Amino acid sequence: MNSAKISVRVARKSQEALDICSYELVATDGAALPGFSAGSHVDVHLPGGLTRQYSLCNDASETHRYLIGVLRDPASRGGSQAMHDTVQEGDVLQISAPKNHFPLAHAASRSLLLAGGIGITPILCMAERLAASAAPFEMHYCSRSQERTAFLERIRASGFASQVHFHFDDGASVQKLSLPDLLAEPQPGVHLYVCGPKGFMDAVLQTARASGWPEAQLHYEFFSAEVVKSDDDASFDVKLASSGRVVRIAADQTVAKALALAGVEIPMSCEQGVCGTCLTRVLEGEPDHKDMYLTPEEQAANDQFTPCCSRSKSALLVLDL
Repeated sequence: MNSAKISVRVARKSQEALDICSYELVATDGAALPGFSAGSHVDVHLPGGLTRQYSLCNDASETHRYLIGVLRDPASRGGSQAMHDTVQEGDVLQISAPKNHFPLAHAASRSLLLAGGIGITPILCMAERLAASAAPFEMHYCSRSQERTAFLERIRASGFASQVHFHFDDGASVQKLSLPDLLAEPQPGVHLYVCGPKGFMDAVLQTARASGWPEAQLHYEFFSAEVVKSDDDASFDVKLASSGRVVRIAADQTVAKALALAGVEIPMSCEQGVCGTCLTRVLEGEPDHKDMYLTPEEQAANDQFTPCCSRSKSALLVLDL
């Protein structure tokens, strides 16, 4: 995987909605940017050493710019605050090449797109891609209010506006989204995509699974997650397969942090188990999965885990490091 950083300039910073700004990024050398597909994101290296993932929400056919949307999150761990308060037009940032952990299933007979709040960013790119290829889809966009709905005018002016349904929390009850009704009858070939706040996504996925949607037809991307601490969290050992070295992981310590203190650096980004940057192969032992990145089937296989947040159910984990 190409880990080289790309130097970009903030060509434009725009207020898209209350507490949401978009940033248009162009290559500092004027060159074309690497191509991307709908659902892709880039890692943005922020002032102060933070790295955060932001979905690309411009037309995937564009090579002269990337567009990202950022919500000022009151519970920010520093990323969104840095983007809103310190990153201005003209500033130069370092980003990764686009990565896609949330791709469209091109064999779908129909797509159902659900966006909650700032989760519109990858979903909008998907809608534009599906519209461009004349693929059938329906989009539902839920937000707290019209003033907090990013890209509202862009969607209303689009050629697929008739396929989009807006649902405002402060609006009339008749326009609110009923997930049990929408997801009641899963059909072969119909794929569901959801992105947004964790509570919204949990509600969508729980409703879909309860209605019998096959896991293969559910696609989702979490922006952030609260890593759940447990009274059962205990110390355990991690063995590095290449050297046989054993590192003790304390009950209040992450695997990634303990390994870093032992001089073993693992690439990390979100530190919440949502981005997959730190994904590591497990050769022996049973992980205690706390991530939101792996599917339930991938977690059940127990052959990989996210050392930024996940732990071990067994006394020893042997890692492919």
